[in-house]
Amino acid sequence: MKHATFFWFFLPTGLAMLFFIGFSMVSVLTQSIFAPHEAVLKEVETCTPLVGCTTETTVDHAATAEKRAAQPLGRFVGLDIYFDRGHLAVQEVAEIWATASGGGDFWDRLYNLPFYRAMAFTLVFTFVVTPFVILLGLMIALAVNALHARLRGLMIFFSLLPFVVTPLIGGLVLFWMFDSRGILGSALQYLAGDPDLSLKASTSLMWISIIIWGIWHAAPFAFVIFYAGLQTLPQDQIEAARIDGASRWQQVRYVVVPHLMPLVTFVALIQLMDNFRVFEPVVAFNASAHANTLSWFIYNDLSGETRQLSSASATSVMTIIGVAILLAPVLVRSWRDFKGKV
Repeated sequence: MKHATFFWFFLPTGLAMLFFIGFSMVSVLTQSIFAPHEAVLKEVETCTPLVGCTTETTVDHAATAEKRAAQPLGRFVGLDIYFDRGHLAVQEVAEIWATASGGGDFWDRLYNLPFYRAMAFTLVFTFVVTPFVILLGLMIALAVNALHARLRGLMIFFSLLPFVVTPLIGGLVLFWMFDSRGILGSALQYLAGDPDLSLKASTSLMWISIIIWGIWHAAPFAFVIFYAGLQTLPQDQIEAARIDGASRWQQVRYVVVPHLMPLVTFVALIQLMDNFRVFEPVVAFNASAHANTLSWFIYNDLSGETRQLSSASATSVMTIIGVAILLAPVLVRSWRDFKGKV
């Protein structure tokens, strides 16, 4: 495609991305380095004949409004929000590093800080769910593709059900199943021999349940992508492998998987982004006491009467940076593969 043709073809999409994504990112970044003005307080003295004079501190609404009108963005704080205790906690981490008795004690105390506790679960969720989704999606695609043509449609329908259900509703369904009164919760109590075993009281069980939700919800997406890729698989290569005596496993390893590698890269990119921004299961499982994520931090800052826009913006910026770091190796590999084929 000629450069001029590509430019006019991409121009509408590029303008839409600039307007809806670029400006939003600039706005979030700006908000993260400005904090709302503190209310201006004033002391008002009230005197009565019987009680005497009393002094009361109240908000000077006029002075506060004047300050906000003079600086609409708020007061400039630079990177202070990023470094405070609710985020990177630089001062607290330095104190822990200086006073920790060993590596285990350092990580235990670091985990007690809210941001690092949320980052720990977010990374565990991302790096456990992503490979399992890719593997399970590939296995389902291979199994469905090997079925008789009359059975494929029915199996595809049932395989897509978890992906059709709204993530929040799907999380609620699994939460009820894992509850002590649900079928899975009752089965776990019976197998463990502990009638008091509860999802709501166990951090490890809560983590495992949310990870199972992530795999269950996203596997159909990987299945659809891989199943579509299998329809383009050159049959002559499969026939040649069979003639050479290759087993089913060898055909998958040396013929199918190399053919699907671009799709594996695509699924990995999407899953890394989605899993790092995981939010719905924390709400559905009511898991904030055991498992927090960066997206839940943003939601928590923006909800309630005291909305902390600057804190939410700082967490959003760090989430974007985290996604970029995770995607960088995959994008670099994709670019190298592309350059090698050109």
